[in-house]
Amino acid sequence: MIFKQLFEPVSSTYTYLLGCEQTGQAVLIDPVVSAIDRDLAVVNELGLTLAYTLDTHIHADHITAALELKKKVGSKIAAPAFDRLPCTDHGIEEDRQFLIGSIEIQPLHTPGHTDGHFSYRLGERVFTGDALLIDGCGRTDFQNGDAPTLYKSVREKLFSLPEDTLVYPGHDYQNRRVSSIAQEKSRNPRLGEQKTLEEFIEIMGKLNLPYPKFIDYAVPGNRRCGICPSHLPEELEKYCQQITESQQG
Repeated sequence: MIFKQLFEPVSSTYTYLLGCEQTGQAVLIDPVVSAIDRDLAVVNELGLTLAYTLDTHIHADHITAALELKKKVGSKIAAPAFDRLPCTDHGIEEDRQFLIGSIEIQPLHTPGHTDGHFSYRLGERVFTGDALLIDGCGRTDFQNGDAPTLYKSVREKLFSLPEDTLVYPGHDYQNRRVSSIAQEKSRNPRLGEQKTLEEFIEIMGKLNLPYPKFIDYAVPGNRRCGICPSHLPEELEKYCQQITESQQG
């Protein structure tokens, strides 16, 4: 399998490219609209054909590139069936493997950050979106988020994976690229094994995070598989501008 981890710096989002060496088909997990040129350049350099985009959830901090990539190269859109988005070509469900050539992805419904959030396991790797971050987790105070639900998702589903499973998060803000289930179980300050549900609820309730500055544009845009609004405030235009050169994780 061909694997690339790509980083979009405006929203600090990791996009993951998975390619099947036998068929030449590829999938992008959580692509960002402003990094389309970068992503397609990598796909082309590797001699791959983008077959699908695959989102972990309806994002609040960036616009997915799913629709624009479909327009440009004909890739199909896969996303959690839970969200019932009419623009998707394939609805992801927990009890159904998602296949791209020889790549077998096991979807795991991991709600709590959002109610429709999915993580994706592939062999020794798991792509955790915003459910589990390195030494952290996604917030639970919007999009039907719920702290007890997230605690259950992480502790019962993700932490039940083999401890040497590599954790690839949807974001990181400190230039970290990968963790492991063992590391997160032992030292995650919010969700590590020493933390009780009551402690986690208290931690999440006291975060006092600011209202997400892009959420009012990102969520409706992503419910349509990636529509940038025609008129953005000047300070937010960078979220929808094409980035031709982007730091690569």
